[in-house]
Amino acid sequence: MIIFSTVSYILLISVNLIRAQTCTTPRNESGNCVSLYDCEPLLNLFRNKSRTAEDKKLLGDSQCGYENNIPMVCCPISNACKTPDDKPGICVGLYNCEHITYMMLDKTRKSKMDYVRQSVCNGPETFSVCCGPPPEINPEDMTLNERCSRAVTAFPLESNNECCGVEDTVVNKIVGGNDTKITQYPWLVVIEYESFDHMKLLCGGSLISSKYVLTAAHCVTGAILIEGTPKNVRLGEYNTTNNGPDCMKGTKDCAHPVVTAPIEKTIPHPDYIPNDVQGRHDIALIRLMVTAPYTDFVRPICLPSLDYTQQPPADFEMYVAGWGMYKQFISGTGLSSTVKQHVKLPYVDRDRCQAAQRTLRGGEALVITKEQLCAGGKPGEDACRGDSGGPLMYEVGNTFVMVGSVSYGPKYCGTRNIPGVYTNVYEYIPWIRSTIIA
Repeated sequence: MIIFSTVSYILLISVNLIRAQTCTTPRNESGNCVSLYDCEPLLNLFRNKSRTAEDKKLLGDSQCGYENNIPMVCCPISNACKTPDDKPGICVGLYNCEHITYMMLDKTRKSKMDYVRQSVCNGPETFSVCCGPPPEINPEDMTLNERCSRAVTAFPLESNNECCGVEDTVVNKIVGGNDTKITQYPWLVVIEYESFDHMKLLCGGSLISSKYVLTAAHCVTGAILIEGTPKNVRLGEYNTTNNGPDCMKGTKDCAHPVVTAPIEKTIPHPDYIPNDVQGRHDIALIRLMVTAPYTDFVRPICLPSLDYTQQPPADFEMYVAGWGMYKQFISGTGLSSTVKQHVKLPYVDRDRCQAAQRTLRGGEALVITKEQLCAGGKPGEDACRGDSGGPLMYEVGNTFVMVGSVSYGPKYCGTRNIPGVYTNVYEYIPWIRSTIIA
């Protein structure tokens, strides 16, 4: 069963379900294809022994199939209406009609505003509109959300595409383990795990298409399954303790309610070995049961088109974000953030990272492979427990690319001169693309 913590999204799904059963009556009215015995107007006509030839023709033309040998008919809907472009529709609350909601938000286009005004109808809510098939819109008149809602598919995008790696607004980045802005990193997700009679939040991930999340293999297989089974992915999350729409503290800057998407399948990399101390091939895909919406708060991140570790940019720094620990105790336990946080980390080359990891492990012959990359080493600034699977991001212009996925680090996060180790996403692009299906 699909679970949504957003009322508007539930209503939207409901409207789509209604549309899946709708039909047009012989009199060009909107209707639902239902059993004859559930359609009072046509049932009364059927039972009328003195019905005319015109009545018989109407009954015949209204038929839309059979179910268990019972005739189905296109039954007129009481709230049927006509759209401004003369198409059959249903009079519903404004926010139950996705394409009209998007048009209303784009107040810069007079043609869209005119269509919204002409769609107003006397319906079930104060603001009701005649919701029918989306009108044809010139691509130049579409908002980014409208264009990308139609363009984004199950297959991931690279950084030359306008529909991935972009935030709703350009914001000043505050770093050092601080709260993000409400619209930052709209691809960042948190994974829910079912444990006995409650849910746990144990890992992060990144939305890379309309159907897939990229995360760490150790988030979907191995020891973590003792703690819980991955069940859902929260899209558009900001404050994990809030059941309603999230808002920035002390402001009216609020997000849409979270979409909780059930997990259809988890796919760890076939070469990943649980409990491998070197963390090789620590990458996995999660396929969602539902198609992720494209909004200001839910968008995919771009996959890299080149390996930035081969010729690192000058002052190569990246961002990592999540809801992991922000305060750690000597025992290794700590306090996790309830609000999405981020930190900027410097790139550390493979040789220095390998030397640091070997020192940390008492000289153990650990190898950092080309399928891994390292970042961090600043005291008190690091990814930590709970951030696993989340993105290590590089900003190219105003576009974010997922260069890494949080894999492992020192026992005490933010240890001086000990960088964290991340899976190098570029090296797994062929596996990702060959694994994803429509």
